[in-house]
Amino acid sequence: MLGLSAILGLGLGAYVTATVGRTMHVLTHPPRRTYASAVARARPGDPSEIPPPAGPLGFERWTFRSRGRDLPAWDVRGARPRGPVVVMSHGWGDSRIGGLSRVGHVGRLASRVVMWDMPGHGEAPGVCSLGTGEVDDLLALIAHVREPNVEMILHGWSLGAGVSIAAAARGVGERTARIAGVIAESPYRLAPTPARNVLRERRLPHGWNVTAAFWLLGLDLGVGPWWKGRGGFDRANLAARLTCPLLVLHGDQDAVCPIEDGESIARRALDGTIARIDGGGHVGLWSDPSHGPRCAASVGAFIERVSGRAT
Repeated sequence: MLGLSAILGLGLGAYVTATVGRTMHVLTHPPRRTYASAVARARPGDPSEIPPPAGPLGFERWTFRSRGRDLPAWDVRGARPRGPVVVMSHGWGDSRIGGLSRVGHVGRLASRVVMWDMPGHGEAPGVCSLGTGEVDDLLALIAHVREPNVEMILHGWSLGAGVSIAAAARGVGERTARIAGVIAESPYRLAPTPARNVLRERRLPHGWNVTAAFWLLGLDLGVGPWWKGRGGFDRANLAARLTCPLLVLHGDQDAVCPIEDGESIARRALDGTIARIDGGGHVGLWSDPSHGPRCAASVGAFIERVSGRAT
């Protein structure tokens, strides 16, 4: 017959296993933002549903192959035929639908705006690897859409911001595209930071279980097997490797990705600037009428500045 200590030990083991398992599942299986979810909220679900005058001139749907998966993308025609190609990468729990609030502002300065769904998000198969494997996916997308003598700007938010920085840091060296600049909204330095804050907002355990989950996932708190020999996960270290300009947009009330992370990332870049959005949180920077104009002005000025300076 089991003693009390053995019973308590088994109970503790079961609790630890269940807690860590749930943490891993929550982090790698974010809520999917799909067309149906947009319709349910009475919001545009694809570029054709954006009302004028912000609506695009036209768009195409296609998929590209990366890591054995077919990932969906929208290819929106911009208003400036000789402008750069802007590739938008969304955040955790978002999808290419998140780009619809931005495309009207960015598209007027671009020849094309490409938005895609990362694995485990939107309509894409797979699971989220928290900003590691997604870098290879973005590089595959860049190779797929690149055009001779056409500059490219990588524009991402939250998870997508770090993926864009990492892809540019690697992509320049691999010469996959002429990258003119990176726009990073609400970025974070290390993956556990937003993971803990998201779990805290959901009133879930967000301490030791996150450390254990990252270890079991092979991420080692941001320096995992995917990143050996690639400069680590720290987005500030990767920003220091950029040879193109970097713009950081960050709300000073961001409870998921602290603005101190954004400031550090911008500071480490050779040509980095930060647009501080007073009163801005982690989401809604473009949809909030008090913040959208500032975002649009900062991004517009940045695109104008970097065009013609690709490396």
